[in-house]
Amino acid sequence: MLVAGIGHPDRGDDGVGAAVAAALAGRLPPDVGVLARSGDMLALLDDCVGFDALICVDAAAPMGTPGKIHRIDTAVDTLPCDASFASSHALGLAEAIELARTLGTAPPTIIVYAIEGASFDDGAGLSAPVAHAVGEAARHIVAEVERLRRHVAEETST
Repeated sequence: MLVAGIGHPDRGDDGVGAAVAAALAGRLPPDVGVLARSGDMLALLDDCVGFDALICVDAAAPMGTPGKIHRIDTAVDTLPCDASFASSHALGLAEAIELARTLGTAPPTIIVYAIEGASFDDGAGLSAPVAHAVGEAARHIVAEVERLRRHVAEETST
């Protein structure tokens, strides 16, 4: 399993993915990878090869409630291929996931935690509501990892 925090820490709320990845340090089993990825989303295609599950954390464009956490299971829900999840990346997360699926390299399970941002200004830190959401998102991801591990264990025991 891989957890990828996505975004630029020096672009305001776009840095929430990296902040959540840092908050997860020491909180996940040792066989769960955690990385922060800023910039080109094509690198994520290589990062996720060989994993059974990918959990991504990224900033979302403002939709009315900065700091609100949206959980998206890509097996059930569609990620919009618009600015909501593209933030400052040249290629958005939704497009990167679809490309990995097309290439046959995407993990079978992909969960996205999208955290609504308020400001994406260069050189700015996280806004107060997004900074407050970091700990909550990390707790959700720890629980998600446990749930996914139980699910895999149940499948292999039957």
